Amino acid sequence: MKYRLLGKTGFEVSEISLGTWQVGGKWGETFNKKNAEEIIHCAIDSGINFIDTADVYSDGLSEHVVASVVKTRKERVYIATKCGRKINPHISEGYTPAILQKYVEDSLKNMDMDCLDLIQLHCPPTEVYYRPEIFELFDKLKDQGKIAHLGVSVEKAEEALKAIEYPNVTTIQIIFNMFRHRPAELFFSQAKKRNIGIIVRVPLASGLLSGRMTSRTTFHKGDHRFFNRNGEAFDKGETFSGVDFTRGLHAVDELLQVFPEKTNLAIKALKWILMFDEVSCVIPGASKKEHVMSNVQASDDRELTEEEMNKVKEIYDKYIKNPVHYLW
Repeated sequence: MKYRLLGKTGFEVSEISLGTWQVGGKWGETFNKKNAEEIIHCAIDSGINFIDTADVYSDGLSEHVVASVVKTRKERVYIATKCGRKINPHISEGYTPAILQKYVEDSLKNMDMDCLDLIQLHCPPTEVYYRPEIFELFDKLKDQGKIAHLGVSVEKAEEALKAIEYPNVTTIQIIFNMFRHRPAELFFSQAKKRNIGIIVRVPLASGLLSGRMTSRTTFHKGDHRFFNRNGEAFDKGETFSGVDFTRGLHAVDELLQVFPEKTNLAIKALKWILMFDEVSCVIPGASKKEHVMSNVQASDDRELTEEEMNKVKEIYDKYIKNPVHYLW
């Protein structure tokens, strides 16, 4: 496993880390504590030292189990969590310093911690980025010793650019993958200038870039890939990176021709992200420990050639750019 600096946090984190949206079970299915513990232990055994969770994942169970397992280990493992998505309706007016402070304190209790390594605003509405009092709260929380660092999980590149104008923002979590290229155009260079850590989520476009899905693939009714394809529940960019499922399958067919030596396209998709030096870490999810063991292989896999990188861009331009690029 290779490690990279997470911006001005100073944390040296595994370039392949762990996202826990679906840890312990597939999306929409009952949380399985034993399976979750196995996944987290496997991740740490594999050299992963950065785990991303949120207070809304499995209604707090993800946070609790992540922290519980980490406490049993001797390794230094950084835990990032998020707050804000509990606000309902999820609108700017619902964001107040008081409610966000309560969420931070609830996470501290849930994880039995005195200080959070990294707290991230969880994809707030765009208007929130223009409210300095929200960001000022986290300076107070840091002074109180309740958080070490503030980050923001964003939907759009424009939101990322606005967020990093605040000097106390240390990290940005953003969707970036073979089907989502826009962050690399301007945001990456600006983040580098400000020493911002970049955490890449949805690296496999909700599994599309695993290369294992077909037109006959079905999804559990509680799975966002079933109910959120058009943004019915939240931003549709979180589901298949906003790519039409059938269109995505056509693009994957061509990607498999670019990387014929690998039946597991996921490793190449993760390595493609790591080819960008501005990226600090990638946080693929896992619903079983075998997924973790596969994902970590990307760190030591060979670098992609210039020809392969160009081919990926050609496929993106052909299938993805027109309907997706300018939306996020």
